[in-house]
Amino acid sequence: MIHLLLQGWAVLAVLMALLWLRQLRTSNATSVDAAWSGGMGVLAVWYALLSDGDPARRLLTGGLALIWAARLAWHLISDRVLGRPEDGRYRAMREHWGPRAPLFFFVFYQGQAIVATLFSVPILAAMHGGALDGWTAAGVLVWVVAVGGETIADRQLALFRGDPANRGKTCRTGLWRASRHPNYFFEWTHWFTYVLIGHGAWLTWLGPALMLLFLFRLTGIPYTEQQSLRSRGDDYRTYQRETSAFFPWFPKRA
Repeated sequence: MIHLLLQGWAVLAVLMALLWLRQLRTSNATSVDAAWSGGMGVLAVWYALLSDGDPARRLLTGGLALIWAARLAWHLISDRVLGRPEDGRYRAMREHWGPRAPLFFFVFYQGQAIVATLFSVPILAAMHGGALDGWTAAGVLVWVVAVGGETIADRQLALFRGDPANRGKTCRTGLWRASRHPNYFFEWTHWFTYVLIGHGAWLTWLGPALMLLFLFRLTGIPYTEQQSLRSRGDDYRTYQRETSAFFPWFPKRA
């Protein structure tokens, strides 16, 4: 496992270095988000081909991870990268770092390669084992619900944003009425796929544990909500009071 993880990290480190060179030319670092998820797909294929374990288990686990990663990467590319200015998070980082931004962005990009490799551990761990069983079927069911829910949430938000009448307003339709971040919730749920498929392998629990940490403390909800408050002000503050932050639940009355 360690050998495969080091090889995967080396591949992603090169990929991130190339993207860092691209952002030097474009002054737009948003592509790093899609590169992270795309890199996870590359690692899933790499592990499925070269790791130990039952071939059917490796193929199924790698295929599920690849489809998840490809969907997420394409969504991020189409929503944030193609024809879009730099995401507000990265503009703020660029302004904060000033002349040191190129160096700090290089460290940031390489950090994404390390994080992606760390997140790939549960996928690799789930591939080790014997023939497929009932736990595998449960994992596939969780994957269908999670990836389907995330896709629906992304689509609902895209339709809302696509209406010029909604400019400056907060999406409260569909899943966004029950949670301020339904896409994050289903993303977190997705990682239980590998816990179930790799039933008994404790390393698979790194997925949901790390994702919850990142969403609540590092890169997810705090930064997203700060940006939403800056752009939508009181409307988003009302949304915060009425709607669950993460777990879907009935909205409160204002």
